[in-house]
Amino acid sequence: MAIEALSERERRVLEAIVQSYVETAEPVGSRVLAKRFGLGVSPATIRNAMSDLEDKGFLSHPHTSAGRVPTDRAYRMYVDALMAPSPVTAHDRDALRDGLQAGSAVTEVLRRAAEMLGVLTQELGIAVGPSLDDTVLERLDLVTVSSERLLLVLTLRSGVVRTIFVQVPGSVPPDAIASITLVLNDRLANLTLREIRLTLNERLRDSVSTPAESELLDIFLATGEQIFDVPAMDNVVVGRTSLLADQPEFASGERMRSLIELTEQRDVLQRVLGQRAHTNSLTITIGGENESQQLANLTLVTSPYRIGPLTGVIGVLGPTRMPYEKVVALVEHTSLMVGDLLR
Repeated sequence: MAIEALSERERRVLEAIVQSYVETAEPVGSRVLAKRFGLGVSPATIRNAMSDLEDKGFLSHPHTSAGRVPTDRAYRMYVDALMAPSPVTAHDRDALRDGLQAGSAVTEVLRRAAEMLGVLTQELGIAVGPSLDDTVLERLDLVTVSSERLLLVLTLRSGVVRTIFVQVPGSVPPDAIASITLVLNDRLANLTLREIRLTLNERLRDSVSTPAESELLDIFLATGEQIFDVPAMDNVVVGRTSLLADQPEFASGERMRSLIELTEQRDVLQRVLGQRAHTNSLTITIGGENESQQLANLTLVTSPYRIGPLTGVIGVLGPTRMPYEKVVALVEHTSLMVGDLLR
């Protein structure tokens, strides 16, 4: 529903309810709004506006009391049309800068960024290293490690080097290894890893002559999808879950257990954050907007950061009741700082 579908009074009431509920976690009544937000109308008029907002799906009425609670739709309207992001304070900028500069390797920088975001927002900071799918392969090398293992060295245009062990059925003659190395470089160099996976069979067809070469090449054809599916430079990095423990949304043991399970398994976060690496701007998904049922009661706010041609993601995860103005500003600011530092 577009913001134009709400009257000016409804917009002001909805904005006040969201702000009050985010701050207190208590259902909001008309008298509270009249006293705290100076809406210039009587509690009865506010109650009428609240009733209309409930009919339109922006508020829920969880108990028999007069208080209302924002729905996912309310938060979406608030984020898209009502809120004004708060500027990052000098204190938070300094804290982020000091915390991030203490790291050097990608993993350490991302870990510190996730932890700092968590502390500053009181949500769960999360990050994932850059995706390498769109990185161009400059060259590859095969090195004999033992009679049954080869080391495949992938040198990528971004300056990243990845090594992968390849199992072979037995000792492979050095000339066959040299020949296959030439073939692989000739057919695959200057392609992205995604292109290689999608076209590997076609590109390597009819490219060898001897039985030893053919046997080695068959291994690449059979396992190429795994070999060239190079994982992100780092897996999902998660800050301190304990920061959410005091929030009322996680007062029940079941909700807290679900959150811990989500952060320990990490496959859901890996998939979701991996998809967001291909976006160009800050992304907010609220409650039921999330594709995964495990995120159905949570909000995920992320922003991409860039290291040359590579893109990773950083953000926070928390209940739908979060201080969006502050969170959005801090996530965007942190993503810029992480990108600058890693470059």
